[in-house]
Amino acid sequence: MMLKNENGKGGNGVVHCNVGRHGPSMSSISAASVETTPAVEAEKKPLKPCCACPETKKARDACIIEKGEESCTDLIEAHKDCMRALGFKI
Repeated sequence: MMLKNENGKGGNGVVHCNVGRHGPSMSSISAASVETTPAVEAEKKPLKPCCACPETKKARDACIIEKGEESCTDLIEAHKDCMRALGFKI
């Protein structure tokens, strides 16, 4: 296969592209794709239990470490309620 340059003659295999001169810059294309990617991924991937309800999880865990599980039943139940509200079966 013989490649032709801009003049229609055989060349060294280098193909020139003028998209950068007339089309959108690479940074605007990259920025647009970065902005839409998280929303698309969020729709595809379901929420993991480890990432759900971070506020109640943090309070529950801190209480259990400091006071023991028996003293933190209210926080444990609050975290379970939050998880159930997000659709997790606990």
